[in-house]
Amino acid sequence: MTDNTSLLSAYIRKSIETKQTLLNKNLPEMGKTVDLILDAYRNGHTVFWFGNGGSAADAQHLACELVSRFFIERKALASVALTTNTSELTAIANDYSFDAVFSRQIEALVKKGDVVIGISTSGNSPNVIEGLKKAKEYGAITVAFTGQTGGKMKEVADILIAVPSDVTPHIQECHIMIGHVICYAVEKRLFAENEQ
Repeated sequence: MTDNTSLLSAYIRKSIETKQTLLNKNLPEMGKTVDLILDAYRNGHTVFWFGNGGSAADAQHLACELVSRFFIERKALASVALTTNTSELTAIANDYSFDAVFSRQIEALVKKGDVVIGISTSGNSPNVIEGLKKAKEYGAITVAFTGQTGGKMKEVADILIAVPSDVTPHIQECHIMIGHVICYAVEKRLFAENEQ
């Protein structure tokens, strides 16, 4: 049996280093996102999430944290992942193009004042970019979770949370953590009186 300790340790240390840089650099954008989501919820709006691959899984995970609960027993919050209806995704991809799988759903569902969060490690996923563009057209607030350059998404997002890394797995690890801390803060701010 081989000793994997040094291999595992190096990976974890690099992940921690990325998160430490994120902590030092990106808190203002995360805080602004929390405030915008709070404002949206207080005015009867919805939070939408979307991305491809692992980012699609993150979208579903984070929508669930708001609809179900994070820590506090409280009422459900309106949050939708645009990655879950396979009939819609495949019909839109077939009838239009894969680039339209999110923008078409946004056209159907998003209202002015909603918050729309696109997730892409590169920041260059065409369907995520098109989704953010459509959301802006409909008067939604747009947030992008990306890697360090922001890619083309930085041009179409009201708020850019660019993880300070170009290593895809570390960016993904930070995206789920960013989503978690945003959900945590939204829940604490809205429902602190419900805490046991």
